[in-house]
Amino acid sequence: MAKIHPNASPASNVVAESPGAEPHCGGDGRAAVELTVWRKSLLFNGNGFTVFDSEGNLVFRVDNYAVGSRNEILLMDADGKPLHTIRRKKLSLGDQWLIYNAEETINPQFTVKKNRARLLHSKALAHVTPCASGSNSRLAYNVEGTYTRRSCAFFDDKRRQLAEIKRKETAQGVALGLDVFWLIIEPGLDASFAMAMVILLEQMFGPQRSLF
Repeated sequence: MAKIHPNASPASNVVAESPGAEPHCGGDGRAAVELTVWRKSLLFNGNGFTVFDSEGNLVFRVDNYAVGSRNEILLMDADGKPLHTIRRKKLSLGDQWLIYNAEETINPQFTVKKNRARLLHSKALAHVTPCASGSNSRLAYNVEGTYTRRSCAFFDDKRRQLAEIKRKETAQGVALGLDVFWLIIEPGLDASFAMAMVILLEQMFGPQRSLF
């Protein structure tokens, strides 16, 4: 257990961009951020996620305060400050979700749609489009691979890899269970946005199809 979360101090420099910024702003020579994602809430017997940086500092958390809140999930920082609210899109065809800034209830930032047309050779899992109009309204993001095996990647509209989910191993090369895995984020991608996408992949492809 100690190897999963060595300490519980809040991290101070993981989120490079503000939660309201465009999720991908281009690299600037910085190294990728490696986060350890643990599919477990800090609350006793709670569902959710707990996320640590490479130093073992707590970065993000998702806690199940209300059993039955199947259509709304809150992503928080280490201090419990809301970063993104994720809500299932009402009256929509297919599995669609909206990502909002903090606890806002209007003006969603992104729409995320599960790819149901899984063709024989298609690896696409989900498609992300910004909700705002303007110069960035045509940007699109795709998630490809297999989340159930913790092997998938996020790409922008130019096929640049922005983030990756992969199995985590011990120093001896032994793979940990599926509840503990890497989230590797390239420079310029908002880490909170990447974690919001992990939450949605769990909702879409997790063993129970929902955290809550």
